Amino acid sequence: MIPVNLNHREKLFVGSGAGFLLLFLAFLFLIQPVFENRAALEAKLEKRKQALSEMRTMHREFQSLQSRTEKAKAQYQQRPDGFTLFSFMDRLAGDTGLKENISYMKPSSSVEEASGLKVTYVELKLQDVTLEDLSSYLFRVETSENMVRINSLAISKPGAEKGLLSVVMKAETVEA
Repeated sequence: MIPVNLNHREKLFVGSGAGFLLLFLAFLFLIQPVFENRAALEAKLEKRKQALSEMRTMHREFQSLQSRTEKAKAQYQQRPDGFTLFSFMDRLAGDTGLKENISYMKPSSSVEEASGLKVTYVELKLQDVTLEDLSSYLFRVETSENMVRINSLAISKPGAEKGLLSVVMKAETVEA
């Protein structure tokens, strides 16, 4: 140890400097990391709360989709045995008095890659039909419990006859 001759005021000054240095080092190595860690933890907690909220939203959406899927499956199962879109469209044309106005009916089908479901289409051309008859036919197609929808519809007005239309439509449904 080095003998140091300091008077009382110098000892007080050196002691308070050492005390300040100890307090500064304690703050730097003990207290500051605690506050930094707390801020990082609060940010992490906020991100986790946000992720949880998103997961809950996704869960509700999934449950809604699952419910709609179950309802659709039940409707598909309620279809008559041997249901085909072609025969359904033909029968409705007969029921609405449009059967003699059918120029052609072209059935087709495809399998969707994503879901593996078979989608059946029928392209139908009607000639010389009134707007009221067409509306009635379309209404019966779209509101049937057989899960059929009109995918496309093209209406034209051929020259001579007033009020008569020519229609090409494409209906679709999913088959089991």
